[in-house]
Amino acid sequence: MSPRSRPFAQVDVFTAVPLKGNALAVVVDGTGLDETQMQAFACWTNLSETTFLLPPTLPEADYRVRIFTPGGELPFAGHPTLGSAHVWLRHGGVPKTPGRIVQESAIGAVPLRQDGERLAFAAPALVRSGPVPAEVREQVVRCLRVADTQLLDVVWVDNGGPPWVAARLETAEAVLAIQPDFLAMQGLDLGVVGAYPPGHELQFEVRGFVPGLSVPEDPVTGSLNAGLALWLIGSGLAGPSYTAGQGRALGRDGRIHVHSEGGTCWIGGDVVPLIEGQVLL
Repeated sequence: MSPRSRPFAQVDVFTAVPLKGNALAVVVDGTGLDETQMQAFACWTNLSETTFLLPPTLPEADYRVRIFTPGGELPFAGHPTLGSAHVWLRHGGVPKTPGRIVQESAIGAVPLRQDGERLAFAAPALVRSGPVPAEVREQVVRCLRVADTQLLDVVWVDNGGPPWVAARLETAEAVLAIQPDFLAMQGLDLGVVGAYPPGHELQFEVRGFVPGLSVPEDPVTGSLNAGLALWLIGSGLAGPSYTAGQGRALGRDGRIHVHSEGGTCWIGGDVVPLIEGQVLL
């Protein structure tokens, strides 16, 4: 099949300030592309994620998305969910239900809502939770280069995207001080969280490492923050609403807005458009 011109956008997700969040490439019309072509383009963009918008197959969905990292396809990811919904709306998408968007991904239907200009997605339920086995905790100690006593918790927060393991440190500054050993992180998708002191504008600082998908450190990570939110709120370590930061270790300044109500935990973030045009694929 000869390449054809397709609408294309790049947006910055989880920030209202350009260049401070996590970049996402979106091919607005992915019809006719096969998995090999999608993967090749995701490798070429060399961003943490690239998405392709497609007609839905679920009757309740407004559109379908496929999400690729340079290292492979993901069934679900958070910043591509917010960024893809923003681009879909910007390119004329009209939700079946006003104020509510339903995205179809490989894990099924993912609801989103519009809070003014900000979008938020419903955190998928955890498919694995609770403390990790001793050997996984030992690996976390090695790859974070910390003492075991510094790990307040090491738990699964797997929601069907990367199989996240979460490590909680005592403070946000301890999180920012980490100098990870990526070789020791083989086979591990690892998030780290620590609290800011009372009165700070943020409640938590987060870092996310996924070297197995060719993303050693992700600037701002929606799926990880969704899993963390369910665990932190469910265990009483956080209130029903909070704001987390991610990306400072990479010179970014992402903001993840969490709000739990009525049994649903909403993960919100701003999206800034940066590039719009056409791509030949």
